[in-house]
Amino acid sequence: MKYTCSSCGQVHEEWPALTFDSPTSYNILSDSMKNQIGELNADFCIVRHPGQTDRFIRGTLTLKVIDHCEGLDYGVWVSLSEKSFQDYSETFNNTSPEEKYFGWLSNDIPEYEILESMPTTVFTRLNGLRPEMNTYNASLVKVDSYIEGNVILGLC
Repeated sequence: MKYTCSSCGQVHEEWPALTFDSPTSYNILSDSMKNQIGELNADFCIVRHPGQTDRFIRGTLTLKVIDHCEGLDYGVWVSLSEKSFQDYSETFNNTSPEEKYFGWLSNDIPEYEILESMPTTVFTRLNGLRPEMNTYNASLVKVDSYIEGNVILGLC
């Protein structure tokens, strides 16, 4: 599948990564509320509600495409506990050993049975690479989609 990248303008052969710019709970805030209680950059998001603070990190979720060598990557957001978020943010650009954290998927992936608030394991990677996400209910999620034809997708 050839496509022209909207970021770099180059033509690529592999499938594009589909990304979310922010977690759903940040995205639904008005611009005024985003300025008041939200904080967002390319890898981290914090939303400070009056009764709680929500913390999110960005990573990749790969959907395995049956009968294809390539997977379909999504750039998604996952919420973490305060302790996990602090630990992750302190070691984000380090070369420290890889860690894993429990989190909750914080984006709905349209047209799929992949819903926000799905339990997720976050696997960190070295040298500032975004973490990989795996869902707990992977075997329950099977979806039809068409990407240059009808293919069956399932979570890895």
